[in-house]
Amino acid sequence: MSKSTNRIIAIMAIASTVVFLVALTMLFLGDQLDQMFNVIGIRVATLFVAFASFFSSFLFSLLILLHNRMVVRMNDDTNRRAELFRELSFASTNYSIIEFMDRMLMYGESTRYIDRLIERKSMMFHMIENVIDENDVYINPDNYRFVSVKIPFRVIEGRTVSSIKFDKLRFERTGVNYEFITPKSEHETRAFLLYNEHTKRNNVIVNLIIKKDSAFYDSSQINVFSKIKIYINITSLLGVKVRGNTELYFTNPEQIEGDGTNTYRINSANFTLTEMPSITKI
Repeated sequence: MSKSTNRIIAIMAIASTVVFLVALTMLFLGDQLDQMFNVIGIRVATLFVAFASFFSSFLFSLLILLHNRMVVRMNDDTNRRAELFRELSFASTNYSIIEFMDRMLMYGESTRYIDRLIERKSMMFHMIENVIDENDVYINPDNYRFVSVKIPFRVIEGRTVSSIKFDKLRFERTGVNYEFITPKSEHETRAFLLYNEHTKRNNVIVNLIIKKDSAFYDSSQINVFSKIKIYINITSLLGVKVRGNTELYFTNPEQIEGDGTNTYRINSANFTLTEMPSITKI
């Protein structure tokens, strides 16, 4: 039982005991009371009847109170279950799942965006190598290189995509992993969503920050990778989010473009769902 129920029962027991003791006292002191009042027997009998009536009414009221409380709890639980079912039904029909396709491009980030990053000291739309200190990027930007990754995608199931956020990027080369994470100042790395009017395709763009002496990327060379794993969150236009990871299987470039861009032809990409669709909380 709850504390409130125990408190009510205790009060009822105390009150009933008090009434019973008063009635019993009047019964034992009948001779003395007979000297003060007439028809003491009728008065004592009436007192016992009143005690019985009080006790039964109190007990009945308590039972009604307990029943009402139980009904309220059942209704609240039913309402919560109904609300949860409505949310699950909405989420299960309004999520988005994407597939990366065509060609992935890697190239130097525009100096305009680099200057904005340094000026505003904001890592939005950027990921850093896991060995980099975020504050040092603002202080010594010349010690770092800024690379953009652009990948076309399409929605293969669900609704139109509202936003794509990256949790982690992992590039593999001959057994060596180059891992990029969200800076501490950002909860998630939001990616640019760009629609190409010429190719009629959607593209996702995320910027990477690496040290100048890092072997990860060199714009003057062909950068070969064995696999890329992307940990992402996809939110649909109706606010339903799914979390998962994608592995890209591609053909490494045989030559680089004139502007230093590396082009990787994506042969296949698989998406693994790691968290069921859920409605985002605003």
